[in-house]
Amino acid sequence: MKILHLISSPRGAVSFSIKLGNAIVEKLVTANPNSTITTHDLTSSPFPHLEEVHLNSFYTPLENFTPELTEAVKHSNEAIAELMDADVIVIGVPLYNFGIHSTLKAWIDHIARAGQTFSYSGNGPEGLVKGKKVYLAISSGGVYSEGPMKSYDFTEPYLRAVLGFLGMVDMKAFRVEGVNMPDLKDQALEKAIESIVL
Repeated sequence: MKILHLISSPRGAVSFSIKLGNAIVEKLVTANPNSTITTHDLTSSPFPHLEEVHLNSFYTPLENFTPELTEAVKHSNEAIAELMDADVIVIGVPLYNFGIHSTLKAWIDHIARAGQTFSYSGNGPEGLVKGKKVYLAISSGGVYSEGPMKSYDFTEPYLRAVLGFLGMVDMKAFRVEGVNMPDLKDQALEKAIESIVL
């Protein structure tokens, strides 16, 4: 099994999404001892936010490529190749201002390419990234999985929508939440790790 572990928290060793993501990876490796792990820290090795040159590289036929477009499309090609090579994708997702970190959004912008990871036909769009298992390791200071703040969570719904559009519909989300709440923070990580069922 090939595991791709994406990190999108800039908080390093104190990050709860990284700790939960690591726990998911550990359980995967325990269940599949011959697994290989590729860890990509999107905060220390980020993909550039899309600019005009990147978009032009996505939609220009190869025969019309310039050296500038060839250089610009490398990021997307690398991200897609890394994704396609993996059997399982573990994504660390800290909830910032109700959404995902910009480095994770940049990665999504580079992997979501017509003709590469999805296509359009007479029957509508079709995701081309199939046969993958995705695990989300979501962390938040409050509780967003249920209760009055649930409608403020744009992490899991967005990732289920956009990755599902690309064909990654086999997805599980695990949450370490309430890490800033006095009555929940001390047990939050332990509870989250115990909830991991592959």
